[in-house]
Amino acid sequence: MSLKQRILNKDAWSAYGRSLRFSLHCIVHPFDGFWDLTHEKRGSMAAANTLIVLVLLVNLLKLGFTNFMFQDPVVNWNEVNLLMEIMTFLLPFLVYCLANWCLTTLFEGKGTLKDIYMGTAYACTPYIIIQLPLMIVSNFVTEEEGSFYVYFGYFSLIWSGLLIMASVMMIHDFLLGKAFVSIVFTLVGMLVIVFLMVLFFSLISDGISYFYSIYKEIVYRFY
Repeated sequence: MSLKQRILNKDAWSAYGRSLRFSLHCIVHPFDGFWDLTHEKRGSMAAANTLIVLVLLVNLLKLGFTNFMFQDPVVNWNEVNLLMEIMTFLLPFLVYCLANWCLTTLFEGKGTLKDIYMGTAYACTPYIIIQLPLMIVSNFVTEEEGSFYVYFGYFSLIWSGLLIMASVMMIHDFLLGKAFVSIVFTLVGMLVIVFLMVLFFSLISDGISYFYSIYKEIVYRFY
């Protein structure tokens, strides 16, 4: 099927819409939702990618449209690095998926890397739903009323965190205790992966610097 046919395929768009709307079912019925998400194929990578893009978009919009009273520190757009802001969420998200897949394999988990990615992406739905209107509301509340803004901000994070726990339980067929332990080890695994990444790029940088210094020495001696 050509790209044009895929774009104009109404059945594909209909399936995409159903899989995206299923995220709303997952956040209110997490155990049934995350089980059906992967085992019954109710989710899709397209919908998961859309949710990740929406999280990134919300984070970027918050920088520009959240009331300065609720920004710490206050954002100066002339100093904002958009790539850094994107990677601040995207890199930990991807490292979490990789670490969780590696650790749950040792714990005899049944989920694949794709399942973990989709489940974690769908678990971010409350963050999108709550943070987007909060960004708008922040411009209409006083500093005294800001406690409601902070409360709902933390609530969106806690809700998403609980959904991630539910996704681990359902995707890997774990009980609560085993799911909690696997997440703890996943966080440790994330630190190990980050350390290895930093070590790898440090060695690459040192290697490049070494060969560049040799090149400069040769140039200075013969030219």
